[in-house]
Amino acid sequence: MRHFPRPIAAALMLVMLMPLAACAGRGKHTRADTQYVARDVNTLYNLALRELDRANYAAAAIIFDEVERQHPYSIWARRAQLMSAFSYYAAKDYQKAIDSSRRFLSIHPGNKDAPYAYYLIALSYYEQINDVERDQSTTRSALDSLGELVRRYPDTRYAADARLKIDLVRDHIAGHEMEIGRFYQSRGDWLASVNRFKTVVDEYQSTSHVPEALMRLTESYLALGIPEEAHKAAAVLGANYPGTKWYKRAYALVQKHPARPVAPAPAPAEAPHA
Repeated sequence: MRHFPRPIAAALMLVMLMPLAACAGRGKHTRADTQYVARDVNTLYNLALRELDRANYAAAAIIFDEVERQHPYSIWARRAQLMSAFSYYAAKDYQKAIDSSRRFLSIHPGNKDAPYAYYLIALSYYEQINDVERDQSTTRSALDSLGELVRRYPDTRYAADARLKIDLVRDHIAGHEMEIGRFYQSRGDWLASVNRFKTVVDEYQSTSHVPEALMRLTESYLALGIPEEAHKAAAVLGANYPGTKWYKRAYALVQKHPARPVAPAPAPAEAPHA
């Protein structure tokens, strides 16, 4: 268990609580252990646990799958399904971990270990998050999966960890939006950059990227010749992040480009007398 993060180790303990009636035979095993050879359920399950303890995660996953295949009606079949999903996750075979977890949920949707299966799905997406310069479809899948776990099981230990990861994922997505916005700025595509920076400000308000997004909005609006909007963005920046370097830059910019006075609206024409 010392090899795993605390939430995963705790969950693994839950899955392994029930003792087995028999132990697997000792001695050196060969590749045949992962091929189809009829064995009793206790032998197979203990063999899989032994591989797991040796950090042979891929081999353990295959043997846990074999437990279910050879003994589908055993009480250990359900447990082996979840252990297989965990083993695939530990082996960094994330797609198989996701598939195994979803299969477990489709067969046992109301099982007490369902929260952990959702957790494994979310972790498997989370571990595949790319850097901010690449496609973020996996990142959004991680965010969706983490959110689903929190909605379904808000009071579990897994939801507590998921909430922390949601903040990190949202910050990552906001960083991706900033990367694209800066790219558009470098090309002088100011309207496109405004759209990206507004997305950060409007949809990712709790992330660390908002101060820079407001400063970049100030830049982009000035480049578009809309100083009034630039002043609004700078004012929001100053009200919420007054001590940041971003506000100092935005303040210097708006001082050089004062907003045009707004002409009073003309009074409505009086209706002609009948």
